[in-house]
Amino acid sequence: MRKILISVLAGILIIGGSIFAAKYIINSKENRRPRPKKVIKTVFVDTVENGMVPIVVSANGNLVAKNRVELYAEVQGIFKTGSKLFKPGQEYKQGQTLIRIDASEYYASVQSAKSNLYNLVTSIMPDLQLDYPEYFPKWQKYLANFDLDRTTPKLPEISSDKEKYFITGRGIFSSYYNVKNLEQRLSKYSISAPFSGILTEALVTEGTLVRAGQKLGEFIKTGAYELEVAVSKTYADFLKVGAEVKLANLNNTQSYTGKVVRLNGRVDQASQTITAFIEVNGENLKAGQYLEARLNAKSEKEAIEIDRSLLVDNSKVYVVRDSILDLINVSPVYFTDKKVVLKDVPNGEMIISKPVVGAYAGMLVKVYGAETAEKTKK
Repeated sequence: MRKILISVLAGILIIGGSIFAAKYIINSKENRRPRPKKVIKTVFVDTVENGMVPIVVSANGNLVAKNRVELYAEVQGIFKTGSKLFKPGQEYKQGQTLIRIDASEYYASVQSAKSNLYNLVTSIMPDLQLDYPEYFPKWQKYLANFDLDRTTPKLPEISSDKEKYFITGRGIFSSYYNVKNLEQRLSKYSISAPFSGILTEALVTEGTLVRAGQKLGEFIKTGAYELEVAVSKTYADFLKVGAEVKLANLNNTQSYTGKVVRLNGRVDQASQTITAFIEVNGENLKAGQYLEARLNAKSEKEAIEIDRSLLVDNSKVYVVRDSILDLINVSPVYFTDKKVVLKDVPNGEMIISKPVVGAYAGMLVKVYGAETAEKTKK
């Protein structure tokens, strides 16, 4: 019995000692986990100064040559080889032959008609000398200047009704106008460059059969182009013919100055836009090139311009008041892809100039450069 009591007491002592030791160890252990420090974010601000903000309307489009000719065949024949190959990119000076179609057979019929006219005029000369000697010299001069290898000269001017009836009765007028009609059609076997430019499209090759009405290619004048852009009806009323427009390429590596030359008088019903045509000149420009235009529509009074990323819910912006963020209501009046023009922003407000991650109204912040400014004052 005595041994049992001793064992029970020893067990109680051991358990009590263990509990005491555990509490001592727990209470003596230091809390090494540091308390998190409160981080105050630094923000960038701008002081609001309302003023005149120009509304710049951005639009884009592709260049089209101002002088462009689509080449069509009006006659049929074999496309003959010229001094230059009829290929895209080939340059031609004004007056140079672009296309020559074989006209050997048709040329022979023209020469035959011219010969008949010459014979008719020659046949009336004896009667003219006897009956109307006063008209004989000018018709004799006409025959002397008649050359079958050149364009048929214009008939002498008729001086009286007697001469007119005499010439008409011999069929000279009808023969003459028949020849001129054939010569006019003969000229269509050759197409010359109406201006100096470059061939941008060639749909036929030398030696092929060309048919009447067939499209042969396209010829443009380089250096002068037009840009067609669609402008919102809201700002179209402020555009004027003759206004200068700034243009830039897709990468903004080259800039140009254009001029509004035409404004369409009809509003597109689907998009409610008006088409404006901008003329731009430049030797390094190409037809089909993409350009972006910036048109000065008008200026907004008592307004500021900021990045669109700073606008909250399309109607509010963050300002700093006594190191605390606050939201104020504003009135956006014009949006671009990156900027927004605002009104109703009080002068002197410190508006956030760069987005703040996790911003909310009432957030404690520190204005960048404020501490340095205070130390400088002291």
